[in-house]
Amino acid sequence: MNEATLAPGRRLSQIRQELGLSQRRVAELAGLTHSAISTIEQDKVSPAVSTLQKLLTVYGLSLSEFFSETVKNTPPKIVIEPQELIDIGSQGVSLKLIHNGNASHNLAMLLETYEPGSTTGEKIRHPGEETGTLLEGEITLTIGGQCYQLHAGQSYVIDTGLPHSFSNTSNRVCRIVSAHTPANF
Repeated sequence: MNEATLAPGRRLSQIRQELGLSQRRVAELAGLTHSAISTIEQDKVSPAVSTLQKLLTVYGLSLSEFFSETVKNTPPKIVIEPQELIDIGSQGVSLKLIHNGNASHNLAMLLETYEPGSTTGEKIRHPGEETGTLLEGEITLTIGGQCYQLHAGQSYVIDTGLPHSFSNTSNRVCRIVSAHTPANF
């Protein structure tokens, strides 16, 4: 079984052990509790995107690096099937990463689905820029302490270096297509 096919918690545990870090040390570095690290690594809970981002920062990995398979001597794919998209979301938020196996790509694209009442959680922050268009529903984008209520058909462009989050406070599903640089957030 290759690394990308491991359950996320088991993969995080494997990476932590390869780096020679204890759960307690990772919890300290990531600003999380030891019990949170333990339950995540046992796949008892799926971490929120913001929590996963904290852990990957400690491990020196981006979200796209964590979820993409290492493909050696294989040319990047041109056509990616729906079942090949890499879902990096959790807890009512589906963030499907479109990835073709090219480790040196400059742009990343996500198909995002937010169930009613779902949120990305704590404010996310990473260097770069993101642009997106709401295809369906509505979402509250909070960035730099300012809230913006967006509806289907509207688009946004943000500096992802500023703390930001997305929340669906409506009773309808929200779908967004977004792209960001750099590709390794």
